[in-house]
Parts: sequence; structure tokens; C-alpha cells
Amino acid sequence: MIERLTGFADDIIAIAYRGRVSGLDYETVLVPAVEAALRTHAKLRFYCEMPDDFTGFAAGALWDDWKLGLGHLNHWGPVAVVTDIPWIRNTTQALSPLITTKVKVFGLAEKDQARAWLGV
Repeated sequence: MIERLTGFADDIIAIAYRGRVSGLDYETVLVPAVEAALRTHAKLRFYCEMPDDFTGFAAGALWDDWKLGLGHLNHWGPVAVVTDIPWIRNTTQALSPLITTKVKVFGLAEKDQARAWLGV
């Protein structure tokens, strides 16, 4: 599931992935949040937490993630990925040079640094 996190500026999409994330989670939580924020902001910052209870993506959910990201390619500001999961950390770090915006990975103990990096 995708959980919206509170306590962030309205130009920051702040979420946590918990359990298994499905395409329906994107359709009902993340896509509407992004579209609503883009009505009032040209650029969005992104804070994504993946705690240890995140178990992965259901079939098609990764495609939904890429579609959302690429569909709004010019609208993304910095992206903070907060996780201790090795495969997420490694994949994010490996792909970040291919992404047109700044992406930085933080550990779960570094949530405050991630927020500060985003300018919260």
C-alpha cells in the first residue's frame, strides 16, 4: 500500500510504501496526489519512505511508477528516497544518474536529513 505522510509542505509529495504496493495504490493514492499538487505548483519535491515492512511491488506497479515519473518528467524537483533496504538503495543509486532531477538516498535513521535536503 501507499500511505500519504503528513507534516510536509504542499509542494512535497510525501509517501511511505508499506507491504506490497499495487497498481491500484498508484491510481487511488499517488496519481491523485500528484495531479492535485500540480494544479498549484509547477515543480514538486518527492519524499519516499520504504521501511522494512515494504515487501515489493505487485505486477504492473513498477510500470505505473515509471509512467507517473516519466509522464511528469519536467515537474519533478529533488527526490529523497529513505530506506535501509539494500536492493532499493543500490537500484536507486545506480539509476539516479539517468534521472533528470536530483535523487538522494537516506537511511531510515536519516529522515530529518532527508527532510532538510528537500528544504522542509
